[in-house]
Amino acid sequence: MSPVQASCPACSAPVTFNVSSSIVAICEYCNSALARGDRNLEDLGKVADLTETDSPLDIGLKGTYQNVGFELTGRAQLGHQAGGIWDEWYAAFDDGRWGWIAEAQGRFYVTFQTPLLNPSQLPTYDQLVLGQNVNLPDVARLMVAEKGVATALSAKGEIPYRFEPKSQHQYADLSGQQGLFSTVDYSESPPLVFVGREVPLKELGFPPGVVKEHELRQVKALQLDCPQCRGPLSIQVPDKTERMTCPNCGAFLDVNQGKLQYLNWPKLQPLKPIIPLGKEGDFEGKKMKVLGFVERSVWVENIRYPWQEYLLYHPDAGFHWLLVNKNHWNYVKPLPPGVVIVDKLIGQATFADKTFKIFDCGRAVVDYVSGEFYWKVTIGEMVDATDFIAPPLMLSEEIAANEISWSLGTYLPKEQVEKAFELPAGSLLEPFDIGPTQPYLGASTEVYKYWGVFTLATILLWIFFAITGSNRLVLSKNYVLPKLANATDSTQIIFTDPFELAGRKNLYVVAKSGVDNSWLYVEGDIIDEATGLVQNFAIPIEYYHGVEDGESWSEGSTESTMFISSMPNGKYTLRLEAQWSKWQEDAGLSIEIYQGVARSWHALLVLLLLPIIPIYVAIKKGRFESSRWADSPFNLNSNNDDSE
Repeated sequence: MSPVQASCPACSAPVTFNVSSSIVAICEYCNSALARGDRNLEDLGKVADLTETDSPLDIGLKGTYQNVGFELTGRAQLGHQAGGIWDEWYAAFDDGRWGWIAEAQGRFYVTFQTPLLNPSQLPTYDQLVLGQNVNLPDVARLMVAEKGVATALSAKGEIPYRFEPKSQHQYADLSGQQGLFSTVDYSESPPLVFVGREVPLKELGFPPGVVKEHELRQVKALQLDCPQCRGPLSIQVPDKTERMTCPNCGAFLDVNQGKLQYLNWPKLQPLKPIIPLGKEGDFEGKKMKVLGFVERSVWVENIRYPWQEYLLYHPDAGFHWLLVNKNHWNYVKPLPPGVVIVDKLIGQATFADKTFKIFDCGRAVVDYVSGEFYWKVTIGEMVDATDFIAPPLMLSEEIAANEISWSLGTYLPKEQVEKAFELPAGSLLEPFDIGPTQPYLGASTEVYKYWGVFTLATILLWIFFAITGSNRLVLSKNYVLPKLANATDSTQIIFTDPFELAGRKNLYVVAKSGVDNSWLYVEGDIIDEATGLVQNFAIPIEYYHGVEDGESWSEGSTESTMFISSMPNGKYTLRLEAQWSKWQEDAGLSIEIYQGVARSWHALLVLLLLPIIPIYVAIKKGRFESSRWADSPFNLNSNNDDSE
């Protein structure tokens, strides 16, 4: 369809509607918002000048999303009730659809209006509760992450809805798994539902230069004078900063699109940040600048637990945090709220198929601020905070009046923080106590896996040798030892016939005798006929029994055994020298020698020794975990075993 041209009713300048489905166009000459009517254009009022931001996008840019081309035709800037603005870009798609590309804090969200078969099923704005799950029929089940009031501030180009300057509307942002995102617009009845997801800029098919500009652009600092002390100050991120402190006099200042207003807050005792404001650190390959410093705390049983937070910023990555508590450091980045699944009944949260256990909860209070911030921070500001840990990671939930936010923290050794900021080695203090996300650096749980593997291997090897062992009988002799004439000559010597022994196989000797309340003692020499090598052994056989106090008892046995180490391959003779207690009587003696008999006690000894290291590791790690959970109100150290 050809462009439609008309004259601006406010200034008579020409106004062109290039897209047939556009509802409002902004006059380039007088900034009037002009709505199409049946015959003439309706003047909806003048819009404010656009706030300069670091957006790489512009009207007229063409891109591709999900294999469908589009062109950016309009831009609106909306004000957040807590301060700050965000951009909405309107994209006319080649298939006739309108798409919305919201840009906030370096992230991009693509949504499309999605009609619902039964919109009356949606909760009203007043019925919505933060954290509530809302079922969007034919779409998904999402969580209410934010509800608030948006104000129409400024616009440019062509808009696909009736944009009225300074008008306000209620909205709710919903978040789901895998980056799913939805906005419910309560400006109409029934509400309008927009569904999409967070999308990296490079997936929107813009020219390569746009993506490169987005990755490399730097925000120019705004130089102003403090309204309180007239000292010079610099706003590092003027398009996003809402509150800041004067570095000269410490005054709290409200920042409204670069305009400063003094806030009469109580003067605080200065705290010196460990890392200076304005310093850049290398995180995830990006130079992130320290914009702000906050000290927050929670009170538990009249005990204050403070920690410090550093606000980091990079134009591409947006805002991240660096937290330090008891000199333990954590690098924290935001998460879409809907990607975390929480079960507070059992005290667990799940993210990316990893389970986190609740560690702490309480009301976190802002006690001190310095630098600049992207929200209207106040001293005494409170949020309900809950931390879940799976060292070295921590999931943190913060619930404010109108918004739920989640973040993922990762433990950083102080040496890594020093390296990131190019600080001298040892300049940061050593951590004390055990940090909530501090990883256990002793032997890991892999020890238990190895223990299991070695235990199974030992059992299998013993079974293998027991089955494959030869158990070959190499000698079997039965003797009757004649009674002796007197006790002084109670020894009988016997030589066996020669027998063959294989090399590298142990010997197992079995001696039997029908002793009864008596003993028989045998000493043996296994003699190598070729070399004269002698292997000695001795086997006592004793068996006693009786009745005492009406109870039968017995000890010993009529059979005795022993193992002898392997001997070289060759022919051997066995010499036996026997003595027995009842020398006045004949004594029977049976000797058997086997080769290649498995020794089960070796395997048993190995099985008994193998658990020593895992038990030591378990005890040491248990003490570590007990220290970690000592200050937690959810002290379940007997059941806690963090994943590594």
